Amino acid sequence: MPRNTEAGAGSAVTGGVGGVGGAPEPSSPVQKVWKPELYKLQLEAPAPCPLRCQRTLPLPPAKSTAEAVEANNLAGRLYGSEYHGLMGHLEAEQLLANARDGSYFVRRSPQSDGYYTLSLRFNKRPKHYKLLYKPGVGHYLRGQDKRFDTVHDMVADGLINFHMQLHASPIIQQINQQTKNCYQQSPYMTLNGRKLRALSNELGKANAKESLPAEEKEQKQEEPPPPALDPMPLVYEKPHHFKVHNFKGLNWCEFCANFLWGFTAQGVKCEACGFVAHSKCSELVPPKCVPDLKRIRGVFGTDLTTMVQLESHHQIPFVVRRCVEEVEARGMLQEGIYRVSGFFDEIEALKLALDREGEKTDMSETAYGNVNVIAGTLKLYLRLLPVPLITFQAYPSFMAAGRTSNQAEQRQLMAEAVRRLPPAHHSCLQYMLEHLKRVASHYAVNKMNEHNLATVFAPTLIATPQHMTNLTEEIFMLSSLITHCNTIFAPS
Repeated sequence: MPRNTEAGAGSAVTGGVGGVGGAPEPSSPVQKVWKPELYKLQLEAPAPCPLRCQRTLPLPPAKSTAEAVEANNLAGRLYGSEYHGLMGHLEAEQLLANARDGSYFVRRSPQSDGYYTLSLRFNKRPKHYKLLYKPGVGHYLRGQDKRFDTVHDMVADGLINFHMQLHASPIIQQINQQTKNCYQQSPYMTLNGRKLRALSNELGKANAKESLPAEEKEQKQEEPPPPALDPMPLVYEKPHHFKVHNFKGLNWCEFCANFLWGFTAQGVKCEACGFVAHSKCSELVPPKCVPDLKRIRGVFGTDLTTMVQLESHHQIPFVVRRCVEEVEARGMLQEGIYRVSGFFDEIEALKLALDREGEKTDMSETAYGNVNVIAGTLKLYLRLLPVPLITFQAYPSFMAAGRTSNQAEQRQLMAEAVRRLPPAHHSCLQYMLEHLKRVASHYAVNKMNEHNLATVFAPTLIATPQHMTNLTEEIFMLSSLITHCNTIFAPS
């Protein structure tokens, strides 16, 4: 009989669970796995703004060497209109004086010896760096290891790092002060604990079978292993193989839960099991690499845009599609659907199955008779998204629209707000809202109208600050989105 609990890891991840007749979920925000502060700070970093050369660059003197002529031609090919030719330090600073933060250009210093100079503006001050290029390697700064395909990418990465050094030092200091004790509460353990236990059981059985004499192997009865705080046995040790990695899309550290900031070489990744971390955090990860975990890392806790890119034939992640289809097939008349959760153990089992088997997962009534388990799994998936459906950037626009008293103007502002969402978030939010509107149409039976559904989903779908407990405005805004979703998402 699966246990029904509101304590321990279950409440941390699912926000409290109840059986078919259990207690409703609390309306206050639940503790989420990922920490958004560094991601939001990166969004505030200035964007690269190339200063185009407005003058015709003089040709090399007639007596110039072939090397000098080739160097001049190469600069034009490499840097285009961002190249300002021969320019001294003071003239460069005058050019940047009235530019905005993030502005940059490339020049050749009169004293240069085989390099160009990258000049940029940050925090209202100019900065100058020796810039080099090597075919097959890319653009790089003298004395630094990072390599870039374009100068624009290099500047973008630099601006983010400057911004983080200026504004994120308290968070970075906390990261640097962590201990190995943080591992048990890490996102890695939260998301993968059940998988690790399953793999550990398989490993234990295999080891026990190998150590038994042949005549005992046939007689030995399987016994369930005792529960342990650490899913992997203490005797198991295998070092991780961490390597610096250029991450595409958005990624979070699985040890400290903070965002991997930067444009390139943001962190490290274990080549064997896929563990992702800041370089500093990786030093604290215990040597318990489980290569088999890589094949069942799954989709829970993965950025939505990344997921949609992996499923190029669908705009909606398969977890969302499959759960919605199952709820609409047999849960629309279930009283308290989405308000009443299923058993935590069954939700975790379905999560593991979806990670292991993907779209082939059996979610039928035979496999999961309690439709609240399906509904709870959908909420869990959405809750574990590093960036919620209504993103941190779009949140203020949605809230401003919700505070507008004129109904027609409110719907127009909400339509403008949804257009600001990334494509993956726009499509998935529309899909979810249209589904919730259909659920609300059966209010007479299921007792879940737009407001009740908004109360349940506001902490999950909206990028609310973690300390916020009063979600009255968010609930009202989400209720309006559900009610008017067909108008708000109508083609303009």
